[in-house]
Amino acid sequence: MRSTPSTTRSPRTLRGRASLLSGPAVATVLLTIGATITATATPAPAAPATGAAAHDDFNGDGYPDAVISAPGGTVSSQKGAGYVAVLYGSASGLSTARRATFSLSTPGIPGLAQTDDGFGKTTASGDLDGDGYADLVVGMPGKDIGTTADAGAAVVLWGSANGLQATGALPLQDATPTTRGHFGLGLATGRFHGGRTEIALLSDNALATYDFTAGADGTRTFQATAMDWKWAEDFTPTGLTAGDYDRSNSDDVVLLGTFTDTESIIPVATFGAASYLSGSPDGLRYGHGLNGGPVGATGDINGDGYPDVVFGSPADTDDLNGVLVDGGTVDVYLGGPAGLGTGSPDQHFNQTTVGASGDDKIGDRFGGSVTVADVNGDGYADAAIGAPGNDINSLTDPGTAWVMRGSAGGLTPRSLASFSQSTPSVPGDNEDGDGFGGALRLIDADKDGKAELVASAPGEDTGDGAVWVFPGTGNGPTGTGSWSFNGGALSAPVPDARFGETLAP
Repeated sequence: MRSTPSTTRSPRTLRGRASLLSGPAVATVLLTIGATITATATPAPAAPATGAAAHDDFNGDGYPDAVISAPGGTVSSQKGAGYVAVLYGSASGLSTARRATFSLSTPGIPGLAQTDDGFGKTTASGDLDGDGYADLVVGMPGKDIGTTADAGAAVVLWGSANGLQATGALPLQDATPTTRGHFGLGLATGRFHGGRTEIALLSDNALATYDFTAGADGTRTFQATAMDWKWAEDFTPTGLTAGDYDRSNSDDVVLLGTFTDTESIIPVATFGAASYLSGSPDGLRYGHGLNGGPVGATGDINGDGYPDVVFGSPADTDDLNGVLVDGGTVDVYLGGPAGLGTGSPDQHFNQTTVGASGDDKIGDRFGGSVTVADVNGDGYADAAIGAPGNDINSLTDPGTAWVMRGSAGGLTPRSLASFSQSTPSVPGDNEDGDGFGGALRLIDADKDGKAELVASAPGEDTGDGAVWVFPGTGNGPTGTGSWSFNGGALSAPVPDARFGETLAP
């Protein structure tokens, strides 16, 4: 039997992490504070008859929908311009027959497809205009704006009774684009002011929220509010996750990233780090630093009614029997009346301590992807964790994913389930560099209370990429009945598309 998971990190990995933020922001903010932009769009159809839209139900039929990004896809002869595909959920689950694809070459979406735009590198969804249909925000942090390289941009696609629409798509970008500003680097949606659903949008050196209003004539306006601070120079932001961790009725944001530890100005270690930003009627406010990571997902894993955060730090080092191994780690912070805690994580795992096959090895990238949802209908959210660098037999980096169960005590290795292309009944074969588990999503697309596992291997077929769907059961996802597809099944570009690199929202 393996040892009980440790709940604290070694002193080495905790050092230098106390403060990730510093002073007032000196970078140009995302649009002018309080600026209002108007876009004219086709008037939205009548809202669904029942309830508010799920954050990922684009056509209002009550079933969650899946977004698969291929940021490396060639569009209009532009390599790496990228595209996204939407598979619509139904009583029978996901199907490639119920889908739509979007890119900067789709009529109605503003902009021109260019090399390495990375359309779909980031995505997030929610009902931004209050019409009862979820909307999709698509980030392209590598997009050039004029002659400004990698300034970044984003676009909002609006939901409707017919699903996502390109008509009236609303572009977003920095009012003063900066070289390698990577606008759209991170996206999340939530009620950060306690009112309407908003976007939190991250660039390399700034964070802002966008609040949208829909007019009766079909116009949509938004107000952008930038936070007046910046993070420490040795913190590198990578993304966002959000939830109402203290149940204050205002959603909070966790800023994901890495922190570089230095000695005499020389970098000696880089490890996962994060910042907790508390929502309020006045907007987001900085709270405190967390021993987090560059990857994160939110859900109530201990069933107490407060959302929790599961962090992945795929390059972090753990001390295993006196040997430092950088196979990756996973940390859990449990939400509560005070939000997320200020000290060490509530739980800390590596590939060895959870009992995952293959043990912890250099370069496994355990925690390279995480997603949270209830896989068996027991009321506890579970976590799927990817290790896209995991070696299998003599193969290098074919990749593996595991599902850890939630419980009243948090995540537990009990009933740990493993998934790869060598799992019985799973189509395909393990190959060097597939990176299976590079992106993961747990989604209950058929609304039976048991989430399916969607897993990608962006490196499949030398970078073309592919996605697998594992049906949900009372015992969690299963390889039986699993199926796979790539861009070709959607009549979308295949070569070097890295299909499935992102599976959010």
